[in-house]
Amino acid sequence: MPIEILHIAAECYPAAKVGGLGDVVGALPKYLNAAGSNTGVVIPKYRTKWLESHCYEEVFRGTVRLHARLVPFAIERVVGEDLGFGLYVADIPGRFDRPGIYGDTEGRGYGDEVERNLSFQMAVLHWVHAFEEKPAVLHCHDHHTGLIPFMVRNCPEFAGLKDVPTVFTIHNGMYQGAFSWRKGDLLPFYYASFRGLLDWSDAINPMASAIRCAWRVTTVSPGYLGELREHSLGLENLFRWEEAKCRGILNGIDSEVWDPAQDRFLAHRLEDGDWNGFKKSNKAVLCERFDIRPDRPLFTFIGRLVREKGADIIPEVVKNYLYSGREICFVVLGSGDPHLADLFRRMKAHFPGFFDCSIEYNEQLSHQLYAGSDFLFMPSRVEPCGLNQLYAMRYG
Repeated sequence: MPIEILHIAAECYPAAKVGGLGDVVGALPKYLNAAGSNTGVVIPKYRTKWLESHCYEEVFRGTVRLHARLVPFAIERVVGEDLGFGLYVADIPGRFDRPGIYGDTEGRGYGDEVERNLSFQMAVLHWVHAFEEKPAVLHCHDHHTGLIPFMVRNCPEFAGLKDVPTVFTIHNGMYQGAFSWRKGDLLPFYYASFRGLLDWSDAINPMASAIRCAWRVTTVSPGYLGELREHSLGLENLFRWEEAKCRGILNGIDSEVWDPAQDRFLAHRLEDGDWNGFKKSNKAVLCERFDIRPDRPLFTFIGRLVREKGADIIPEVVKNYLYSGREICFVVLGSGDPHLADLFRRMKAHFPGFFDCSIEYNEQLSHQLYAGSDFLFMPSRVEPCGLNQLYAMRYG
């Protein structure tokens, strides 16, 4: 059966996830398929533990041009795993076969982000261009896929896709993927008269280009769309100009994956609606894992250690609160800014019994923290409909 809706993204749970983008791309296709659409997902082939442990069937092979260099790639389908949708990966040797998704294990970004994103997007389009029956929709997620709406409209080698509708969803407008025109020759050949659709503030801006070129633009909530019109790092007027095709759609979660009665990640599952027992037993597990007091309220931060998530204000807030004599406990789970990571490690030693942290991405531990914590600490500066608070409510 031909793919009707193809989601193109940098993340997809459980194969490769850093944040909410991975959760949405891993859940939405499953529910679209349940509603009767044949939906697939394609992501880069990273060296994540999940991707390394699975088998693949090659479905397409080709090359992309990055300036004067031809880069070989293969599109492979994951076999032997029932995710509720077809998952495909773009195997591009030398670009994505690395330990991290966006950067190394120390939080340092890779220096060839532009080349990585371009090679992935062009590889996907070469594959889709070869379909006998084209998809009904190409659904692109965040700036990593933001140049696809431009390419299918304005690049001769993808002319067969110009009538395929494109949807662009913004999960995080603070990362726009802008890069210098000095790297413009990495792009596939395009009609020069449409050069302006790439440019924003004298740079190539994939997010701005997608807002201009996609048939529809969505955000993770109506509130976030309103926020982007007022604060989007220079794209405010663009959101207002393109208002007619923009829509905020409220985020949701996968209630099968996030089910306290069935969650395979939990030490103790919810039984017979006993929420007090559920919370108490799971908190006891956390007290064994972390140096925190079991008789005090537990506040948990789960997320990337970056400014837009508010991670940078946590140290001062926690210090002031604990120095005031209030005895509550804090746990931080996340990775990102190396400076913040070091600061949290020092705080762990300074506030024994009241502050602890785990500097990593750990899906299992995040589920356990939602189940055992009393409060979610979420000082996020953006994304008024993130997924964390939905998980927290789901887990009491």
